[in-house]
Amino acid sequence: MKQINARGLVMIGCGFMGKALLEGWFARGVQPGAFHVQDPTPSDWVLSQSELHVNEVLPENPAVLLIAIKPQMLGDVLPDLKRFGGGDTLVISIVTGAALEVYETAFGPDTPVVRAMPNLPAAVGAGVSVYACNACINADQADIAAELFGAVGIAIRLDDEAQIHAVTGTSGSGPAYVFAMAEAMTKAGEALGLPSALAATLAVHTIAGAGEMMRKSKAGPVELRKAVTSKGGTTAESLKVLMASDTGLFELMERAARASHNRSSELGQKQF
Repeated sequence: MKQINARGLVMIGCGFMGKALLEGWFARGVQPGAFHVQDPTPSDWVLSQSELHVNEVLPENPAVLLIAIKPQMLGDVLPDLKRFGGGDTLVISIVTGAALEVYETAFGPDTPVVRAMPNLPAAVGAGVSVYACNACINADQADIAAELFGAVGIAIRLDDEAQIHAVTGTSGSGPAYVFAMAEAMTKAGEALGLPSALAATLAVHTIAGAGEMMRKSKAGPVELRKAVTSKGGTTAESLKVLMASDTGLFELMERAARASHNRSSELGQKQF
């Protein structure tokens, strides 16, 4: 993070994901004073960070320009950022759908660009960030991207940018699937007569514990599922419902992930 602390990082837009990244980086000792946030309607949280430079004059040659806005805003924003292209500022985009080519066109073909798809648990250092680089990236810039996203979880570099759409449907949107599962488990507990608060506590801690067990175990999810499922027992009975071939969780999850994938692809086809 030495280059960022020395030259600065400019963040364009700071919604939920921008905030999540900043929280994760601050928690790991990156100097808040090195960050410049440009946002027409900064949140109360952004304004409360006294060392952040919010809507101030930007540095001329920051180490990183991070674009974290909604896809529909990109066409209006990019022309004002052209001055950061063609030099040694690393452009990182977490804008859904926008390909590396979009930024190469906007900033010039000699601009180093990273296209990334982080997810929300980056805010607590448990994110999954997958990214692709254009041909202009040098080793130092690749290290910056790996260090930035590695600081808030795990960072995985893709060889094929086209996989970003599938990543979006899997890990990008994935936290929402897990949150929905917790919500559904809570409702199921309530339907069985549990108080709402108790049902919610059981659901959240069960999911968190199972996730931690998968992360630490040498066994994969299939083996762990089988280990907790006794033949003829209560879990086996519930899995008959969850794993039904046409109506179960597997079918629903594939449909959900494909819907996210397809939407990412649609956004990628629009003209920015």
